[in-house]
Amino acid sequence: MSTPSPSSLSPSSLPPTSLSPLSPLSLSPASSPARGRPPGAAPRRPVSFLSGMPGRPVRLALCLAPLLFAGGWAVTNRPLVYEGVRRLVAADPWWLLAGGGFTCLNWVAASCVRQGALPDRLPAGPLLASQFAAGAANHVLPGGLGAHAVTVRFLRARGVALDRATASVGLYSLAKSSAKTVVLIVFLAASPAWRRLGALVPDGRLLVPVAAVAGGAVAVTGVLLTVIRPLRRPVTGLLRCALADAREVHTRPCRVAALWGGAVAMPLMQSATFGCVGASLGLGLPWEQVALAYLAAGTAVGAVPAPGGLAVDAALVWTLITFGAEPAVATAAVIGYRVLTDWVPLLPGALVLSALIRAKVL
Repeated sequence: MSTPSPSSLSPSSLPPTSLSPLSPLSLSPASSPARGRPPGAAPRRPVSFLSGMPGRPVRLALCLAPLLFAGGWAVTNRPLVYEGVRRLVAADPWWLLAGGGFTCLNWVAASCVRQGALPDRLPAGPLLASQFAAGAANHVLPGGLGAHAVTVRFLRARGVALDRATASVGLYSLAKSSAKTVVLIVFLAASPAWRRLGALVPDGRLLVPVAAVAGGAVAVTGVLLTVIRPLRRPVTGLLRCALADAREVHTRPCRVAALWGGAVAMPLMQSATFGCVGASLGLGLPWEQVALAYLAAGTAVGAVPAPGGLAVDAALVWTLITFGAEPAVATAAVIGYRVLTDWVPLLPGALVLSALIRAKVL
């Protein structure tokens, strides 16, 4: 009896074979779900490199860092903090309510600047909600990076390209800092209290190393962008995109009004909020001096990467004392301002942020 040759066996003549779950063929790459996915099935999400990193402890440490810094300062200044909290409890609630109204207007102004920094039209309601939720993110990342990250996610969800979304953040920051500087110059010219700020300016021995470090950082950045081509290409592309969007924005009067009008309104609303808190406590300083102290302290140390604005708070207390305020009242005013603008909206902002993520707005 002759056996058939292998060449005479066709696939149709082979008997059907059933593969058990433990069969070696069932574990082959060709039969794995990643390669043999049925048509229309949802693709499996790739595993991120960051998924194996300890993200939760890092986030917890970043969230607790401002509280630890504030707690350390409170422990070292216990009598001053106690007197400030006692005065804050007895503050005028109507002035605090007015300060809360100015805080809400500050979010509206921030939304106007965000819209003015981008040629695309954004929905007003979700944009305002994203700026409200961005306040909660600022307690995790320093220097306003949390708000910028939330805004970039919001713009990406609206279909804006990543380079254009990043360029809008740069234009927002530039307009905000430029307008704040202009407002500060106006208050310096209007109030004679600017002469007292001379005691807060560091001497030349400190300015020289700071200027040297800043100049060195700029020089190193320029050399890196000139020598490293893979680094220069995305940076130049981002700059071209930013300049193109900036030119287009400034050809539209409504965008110009939203960008620069909102940028000027933001420091005014923040100063008005701080003025209301000071009036509720009987700070005893004129409104223009209170606004000048707030703007000067924020401009002087606004670039310090401290979460929660701790460096600005310390400089603001010192500036108010220099202007003639009592230390306890100045401390109470700064604590009240921080509670009103940051800690009271923190929980609602976190809830809004979670709701926006669940609704895929972010």
